[in-house]
Amino acid sequence: MSLGTNLQFLRKMRNGMTQEELAEKLQVSRQTVSKWELDGTYPEMDKLVELCNIFSCSLDELVREDMNLIDEAYSDVRMETLEGFHYMKYAVASTDPESDAINHVRGWAQELKIAEPEIIGWDWPYLSQEQINVYNMHGYEAALVVGDDLLDDAIQAELLWQDRQKYLAITIKHPMEAPFRLIPNAYKTVMTHMKINGIKAKYGPKMISCFEKEYVKDGIDYMDVYIAVE
Repeated sequence: MSLGTNLQFLRKMRNGMTQEELAEKLQVSRQTVSKWELDGTYPEMDKLVELCNIFSCSLDELVREDMNLIDEAYSDVRMETLEGFHYMKYAVASTDPESDAINHVRGWAQELKIAEPEIIGWDWPYLSQEQINVYNMHGYEAALVVGDDLLDDAIQAELLWQDRQKYLAITIKHPMEAPFRLIPNAYKTVMTHMKINGIKAKYGPKMISCFEKEYVKDGIDYMDVYIAVE
């Protein structure tokens, strides 16, 4: 836990704000900001309050919590606009729903003879407490993105449509090395970016509000995490 580390993280999340830009907002010198980030000196209370206002965080978060979730496993957060696409989805509740749902969707891809299928997925929250607490189950939905050339052949499930949409995204390198830490922290990092920059999430009954996409590039496993924004 370090105020200096938190300040560096918050600046990075605020679209790469420089020390000079932060210093100008606070009416202090760049050297003062540098000393704070090196934990050489500590801001006075009025400056701490200003920092909280600038970065939309609480005083407890700023001085007591470890806000820096970024490590070498993550890319920078970026804005992407995804063009509209058709997809078929499959939801399952089990003790290993990700594998169950993705394997089912891979079966669709094989039937459609798609050599390199684009598969996305997201948590499916509609479970009872008994399923969660007693049977250790949780839910997951996987979806196969279907190209226009295959629409007439995609008869295995209902075809759905995702409109053109803006998403904030982050990439995880080797996500399965520590999935229960890396993936939740990726979502938290994107949501922190949204909070700091005043970006609102977007929800709707006919849209995918967030999803994950795994892929291999140059022999390395990656996962992109997307959250829809207004």
